Amino acid sequence: MGEWINAAEAAQRLGVKQATLYAYVSRGMLARRRGEDGRSSLFDADEVTRLTERGTPRRAAGTGDFVIESELTEVADGRFRYRGLEVTKLALWRPFEEVAGWLWTGSLGKDGATQPWQATAEAVTVGTGAQAALPEGTLPLERLRVIVPAMAATDLLRLHLDPPAVVAAGRNIIAGMVDCLPDQSSGTAAVPSSRLAEGGIAGRFWYRICPKRPDPGLLGALRAAMALLADHELAASTFAARMAASVRADPYAVVATGLGALGSSRHYGGASLAAETMLAAARDPADVARVVGDLLRRGERIPGIGDFASGPDPRAKALLDLVKKAAPRSARYAVAAAVLDETRRRALPEPNVDFALAALVNVAGMIPGAGEAIFAVARTAGWIAHAMEEYAKNAPLRPRTVYIGPASVSSLTPGTTAKRPVMARQGAEPSA
Repeated sequence: MGEWINAAEAAQRLGVKQATLYAYVSRGMLARRRGEDGRSSLFDADEVTRLTERGTPRRAAGTGDFVIESELTEVADGRFRYRGLEVTKLALWRPFEEVAGWLWTGSLGKDGATQPWQATAEAVTVGTGAQAALPEGTLPLERLRVIVPAMAATDLLRLHLDPPAVVAAGRNIIAGMVDCLPDQSSGTAAVPSSRLAEGGIAGRFWYRICPKRPDPGLLGALRAAMALLADHELAASTFAARMAASVRADPYAVVATGLGALGSSRHYGGASLAAETMLAAARDPADVARVVGDLLRRGERIPGIGDFASGPDPRAKALLDLVKKAAPRSARYAVAAAVLDETRRRALPEPNVDFALAALVNVAGMIPGAGEAIFAVARTAGWIAHAMEEYAKNAPLRPRTVYIGPASVSSLTPGTTAKRPVMARQGAEPSA
């Protein structure tokens, strides 16, 4: 067996930084294996030598990877794990609060669920007032983008970045995001104290995104959805959040940064609104072919279908199974099932979690945009976890651009223009 060397030595032999070394791994140019401690990376010295002899590859403009080592989430071989535990199993057997605690501390116990998940009265008052000033019909995600910075202004200790303080801030932020949204059941922002203990965060959240009383099975599906969506490796929003955390931005600023990257159809969570609209447009299963056909005729993609990097999205199957079990005779679930039948008949890819989220929203009768809100509140747990890794490193992330503009401009006389635009590339933006 050949010699195995650590990451530092491999990078030194190649004459690159360790971040570049892991970029080679992600692009399939270099293999690695786990060290005996289960955390370090080892590289085949002969393979490193061959790569050195060929010369380190030059990346084409507009391509490339930005690789960050993380202990949080692994997506590989069609499986999805948080800190080594299968996500679909966690979602079925553990509440969202415990799953968030597992991401934050690596401890899976009841402490994460029994610790107070309640923002301060001042934070709820300020956050509620800020979002209440928005126009009627504002989507929940847009309200959350206002709520979080408003709450931050009330927390004078938000720059205390020790792990216990960040965990406490994470609980407060998530609780405040939920409790500051308008109460759909009564039209008021205050949640009766009798409801605070009903189903934990998911139980409180239900009343903010659904005008109907919670069905136990669908409430369980909401709770599972939040656990399934808590993290997804280095998604665009997570990359943005980590960048903010790397320069010691406080947890509220980290979450606000992540929220700013959501809502795009190229980011999981963003396509759930389009999928909700598609499902709502079909009156019954017989109407599905028309709705799907209209999308295709307009040159649009079918939202919530495909895009998972390594085959079928296990989160989608888990969530769809829960929705079907909770409401097997639902007319709205029949519409979702008909869409899947139609896409499979056309040999299209399998659904992703955005479609499953839209199915939950439609079956439960939630308000428009509820899927985006579920995604945002759930993913806040992941953003906080990634921020904690960056706080521990205490070193700014520094992506570099590849300059492709003119070599020089000889004068600045009026009318001088560069022959081609300057384009900057700052790493990949995986849709996740």
